[in-house]
Amino acid sequence: MNTIDLRSDTLTQPTKTMRKAMAEAEVGDDVFSEDPTVNRLEKIAASRMGKEAAVFVPSGTMGNLISMLSHCSRGDEVILGDQSHIFLNEVGGISALGGIHPHIISNESDGTLNLETVEKKIRASDLHYPPTRVIALENTHNYCMGSPIKPEYMQQIGNLAKRYNLKIHIDGARIFNASVAMRVDVKDLVREVDSVMFCLSKGLSAPVGSLVCGNKKFIDEARKWRKMVGGGMRQSGHLAAAGIIALDELVNELKKDHSNAQALAQGLSMLRGIVLKPALIKTNIIFFSLEHPALSPEEYLKKLELQGIKMLMIEPGVFRAVLHREISEFQVEQVIRTSGELTK
Repeated sequence: MNTIDLRSDTLTQPTKTMRKAMAEAEVGDDVFSEDPTVNRLEKIAASRMGKEAAVFVPSGTMGNLISMLSHCSRGDEVILGDQSHIFLNEVGGISALGGIHPHIISNESDGTLNLETVEKKIRASDLHYPPTRVIALENTHNYCMGSPIKPEYMQQIGNLAKRYNLKIHIDGARIFNASVAMRVDVKDLVREVDSVMFCLSKGLSAPVGSLVCGNKKFIDEARKWRKMVGGGMRQSGHLAAAGIIALDELVNELKKDHSNAQALAQGLSMLRGIVLKPALIKTNIIFFSLEHPALSPEEYLKKLELQGIKMLMIEPGVFRAVLHREISEFQVEQVIRTSGELTK
């Protein structure tokens, strides 16, 4: 039985082209900035984002962490959404390792932060308050239906940040999904920001790695923090080679994942007990709930697994399915058909 694994797009396997490039990569010692393949990847990443420089890191979590450490001192504050990955899924790293205070406000349904609320939450200069230094956003926004954040919003929040001399960081783990979904240059999504992290190992199918991009001074600082938190790598050009292929060949392929996500959403929404609005699905992430009189969410999940279908129940009765390169149109139809049999 072939498993249909919808738990995450991190489950993608490297392509044959990636594997060949990895095996043949020219390498050196990256801690000394002497790995030519890593250097090339960093230049490509910086160029794609319209920034001066970039640094290659093992994971998106590390990329977000060293970005916050570079922007903030101990006791400083970052404004974050309550559904953000940095707040919910990164082990409290900015607080534990950086002494950085998260100031949480509610995400809007599209993943944005209300501009008036953000402005109200920026701390006044006061002996009793931690100084606000950063506004952190997520694009696409995982827990907000994989929603892409529009360039117009980024312009508005960029203007707000400039008025208060604040930095903006983007957790852009899936920012190329946003770019493809909205048919805009990725530069237009990060033009107003001071730093952006994006992942190579999700829909782009590389085995490992993320990039942090910003101006040269910021990246020099981030590179030092990378070393401190254990992210200095040696002959990492073998990994970077896959990242170069990802950026050259896989970005436009993301539209297939979006198409499959819409097909899955449309199909599931027609089934008894499944609550899902396909119009809310903009990229490759689907959230839906099960409210069935004869089938509990736990039973549904277990019976799917018995049929070789895996997805996550992120809270009682709420499921997440993530489409990626390993999932075909036929397999999408199989998930719909199996779910239909279980819920009829």
